Amino acid sequence: MATLAQFFDRLNTKQLEEAPQAAEADHSEAFRLRMFPNEDVYFFVKRIDNSRIAREADPKARRTAWSLIAGSCAIAVFLSGLLLPSAQGRLAGYQIETLRQQKHQLELERATLEYQESKLVTAERLSTLAEEQKFVNASTPQKFIYLDAKPDGAMARVNETRDADIKR
Repeated sequence: MATLAQFFDRLNTKQLEEAPQAAEADHSEAFRLRMFPNEDVYFFVKRIDNSRIAREADPKARRTAWSLIAGSCAIAVFLSGLLLPSAQGRLAGYQIETLRQQKHQLELERATLEYQESKLVTAERLSTLAEEQKFVNASTPQKFIYLDAKPDGAMARVNETRDADIKR
């Protein structure tokens, strides 16, 4: 099956065989370029010196510029006022989340400390420490000394006499 390009090539070769001189003339005309648009127009640049001219101040332009600056600042302040509460809320949310994480971490630390304390305060360990430190066992009733509370205020008098002895 032939493609369209092959088909046109066959037609073109048949025509070239029939009229070789006419084809050469056609080819030279086919490759001639047209003129660019406005190719015959020439531009000349003339240097203009404006260094001696002083610019005239325009009071309306100055007023317009300052009003534009003031309006832009007002819009910026208004938008900042609108966005500030949401930004502070977001920052507070981050702070709350960090506090929750710290609380969780402290609860874990407290649980580990309570576990360590429970291991250290067992009866067996306390008895071994008492033996190592040579503590006396006060489990016999003879070793207990009970103080009788005297309601007559004798304790106060003892302290007063002792305070008098100290002052001398």
